[in-house]
Amino acid sequence: MWIDTHCHLDAAEFDADRDAVVARAKAAGVGQIVIPAVEPGNFDTVRHLALVHGFAYALGIHPLYVMRAPADAIGQLAEALRTHHADPRLVAVGEIGLDFFVPGLDAATQQQSYVEQLKLAQRAGLPVLLHVRKSADQLLAGLRRVGFSHGGIAHAFNGSKQQAQAFIELGFKLGFGGTLTFDRSLQIRRLAATVPESALVLETDAPDIPPQWLYKTAEQRAIAPGQGRNESAELPRIAQSLADLRGWSLEKTAAITHANAHAALPRLA
Repeated sequence: MWIDTHCHLDAAEFDADRDAVVARAKAAGVGQIVIPAVEPGNFDTVRHLALVHGFAYALGIHPLYVMRAPADAIGQLAEALRTHHADPRLVAVGEIGLDFFVPGLDAATQQQSYVEQLKLAQRAGLPVLLHVRKSADQLLAGLRRVGFSHGGIAHAFNGSKQQAQAFIELGFKLGFGGTLTFDRSLQIRRLAATVPESALVLETDAPDIPPQWLYKTAEQRAIAPGQGRNESAELPRIAQSLADLRGWSLEKTAAITHANAHAALPRLA
């Protein structure tokens, strides 16, 4: 069974055919999907989707949504974590983190939100799903500052070998998805091929980060909106790219990444 450790199944891109998207994923052998929240307004949505489809979910405030979050957003997250703590489908706090790539985001506000959410996760005894974009060192600093001890997944990891090792030493797995299917993604492919096998988990980040065979240029997407949409059914084919890089069979890749996902997110069991 494949596990998609990061899919935004609640995204508007899936509104027209969400049930068919889920059916295709299950037909492809994807038996579990983790649906992360991005702001308090979609906490109930991701929880409902997980319940309806037999999947898992995470609750958190994404760094791209921090600037528009209500003043009591951290309090809302704390209350949601208390309310649903016994729900076995709640597997992590996420998607949280830092984004220093998108212009116009206040670094101090992001940092404050990130650290407060780490503290909530620490108190709840839950791992975290980390958004890592031009921010690996700052994320690592926050983990050490809080003394965070429950690990999780560095989602869509694209940092250096040294940063990868630092996350691994703190108990994190590294999420790999569609980007590793591009020949030009040299650094990510090198990491996927060489990090310890115990550090690898698979994800799609659907509807985003499409693999090479789905990729469309901005011009193509403008002409035909919806082209290039990623979905969880693509995970086994993405996994084949990882298997090729590691010299593994697809069956071995499934077994290793399945076990690693459970190690990162123990409630998946």
